[in-house]
Amino acid sequence: MGNAKILIADDEERIVRLVCDFLSAAGYETLSAADGVQAFEIVKTTPVDLAVVDIMMPEMDGWELTREIRKISDMPIIMLSARAEEFDLLTGFESGVDEYVTKPFSPAVLVKRVEALLKRSNPTASVSTEAVGLVVDEQAFSATLDGKVLELTLKEFELLAHLKRNAGQVLSRDQLLDAVWGYTYTGDARTVDSHIARLRIKLGDWGGTHLKTIYGMGYKLET
Repeated sequence: MGNAKILIADDEERIVRLVCDFLSAAGYETLSAADGVQAFEIVKTTPVDLAVVDIMMPEMDGWELTREIRKISDMPIIMLSARAEEFDLLTGFESGVDEYVTKPFSPAVLVKRVEALLKRSNPTASVSTEAVGLVVDEQAFSATLDGKVLELTLKEFELLAHLKRNAGQVLSRDQLLDAVWGYTYTGDARTVDSHIARLRIKLGDWGGTHLKTIYGMGYKLET
């Protein structure tokens, strides 16, 4: 499902840009809308495989947009909101929402939810990726190297998965922080270095060969 079209409907330009960047890096085609009316026009005129919808939007809010989409499509819908009150959750699910994500959120985790929903709606799709003996299954949150399960922490797994999705690309510390720790993270960027070091230890000789430090720029997973 890497070529699926994903619609992001949110009136916060920074959120839209960030989500689009991460989805594009994962191989998806992205469409964006700044309000509910514009989003619904896109759904009516363009084949869309999944929608990420914010609740609070001008012209038409996320709940109404979801109800209108459900009249013409059963595509998976993820709803975004800065609130996590029971009323919001129930209203969203009653409108036809499949998943609910509360702001602030990790863009990398959102990508995984997108992948999981697309896989659920298309059971023949696979979310496992393989590179020279390394297999990363983001649906099962598991990674194996030459058939042996790697014992990784959640952040180590998310870091490895993001590097694998962007294999061959140099990713800066800031990009990795946004992807794995979330755009609201305010800690030290050196946490990326320590997690990379632990990943190299757990990957052994494979990590020394394929997980590269590009000095002055960041890190790259070579396949």
